[in-house]
Amino acid sequence: QNKRDEHLLKKRNVPQEESLEDSDVDADFKAQNVTLEAILQNATSDNPVIQLSAVQAARKLLSSDRNPPIDDLIKSGILPILVKCLERDDNPSLQFEAAWALTNIASGTSAQTQAVVQSNAVPLFLRLLHSPHQNVCEQAVWALGNIIGDGPQCRDYVISLGVVKPLLSFINPSIPITFLRNVTWVIVNLCRNKDPPPPMETVQEILPALCVLIYHTDINILVDTVWALSYLTDGGNEQIQMVIDSGVVPFLVPLLSHQEVKVQTAALRAVGNIVTGTDEQTQVVLNCDVLSYFPNLLTHPKEKINK
Repeated sequence: QNKRDEHLLKKRNVPQEESLEDSDVDADFKAQNVTLEAILQNATSDNPVIQLSAVQAARKLLSSDRNPPIDDLIKSGILPILVKCLERDDNPSLQFEAAWALTNIASGTSAQTQAVVQSNAVPLFLRLLHSPHQNVCEQAVWALGNIIGDGPQCRDYVISLGVVKPLLSFINPSIPITFLRNVTWVIVNLCRNKDPPPPMETVQEILPALCVLIYHTDINILVDTVWALSYLTDGGNEQIQMVIDSGVVPFLVPLLSHQEVKVQTAALRAVGNIVTGTDEQTQVVLNCDVLSYFPNLLTHPKEKINK
């Protein structure tokens, strides 16, 4: 399956720069040569300090730049322990570290993502969307994005458990931009895959959010929003009609002249999908004066855009 330009289905949370204390801790690990068995044993400790540092150790193994030992950790039997940690409302730091570790396990192959799903983590991640701690919410969003990105089965399973409403509730003026980028990326994964396309009710729920996000000044959010629309318009005439009925087309067409090539590319894909629909659907795009954008597009320095 074509992964569509630079669009990531799954993302691993790797910190940009390890803080000083972290590198000290890493040195300690190497000194003690902390084994998976030790991590496993300490992750079930009754002492919260020992338990947290064990789960953190697992998370750090999974966040290392090089090949993270995902399969070794799964084989060690740590998944049920990490999932249990997600329930610990009394210890948000533990919830956060466990959610981060599970996010990175779910960022791997389909089999690795499935292992997280089989461990019954998804209902707990959905619960964490209501956590009062923003870092916990955000990590739960990221984990769910990786699971939804695995394909239509996982997507529809997470939708059936009720992900859409709490996810969209994060779209408000006070949300930090990095968090909103993650939310928007998850929305893209919800719109992706057309065999089968997402449920009609889900598309209806998501479209008003995309109509809001298309005004966003952040380029990452705008690009993702337009890609989401291009996936939805790729799902047949019925979905094209829903996109048209949302009223977003007059805002989509002018993006054909956006100064960012990434936005133009996505907008071309979406507009191109709409004009494959019925004559009436094509007319909606023509009514937005779409043809006036084409002389510039045809002389565009980027070959991909001329095509």
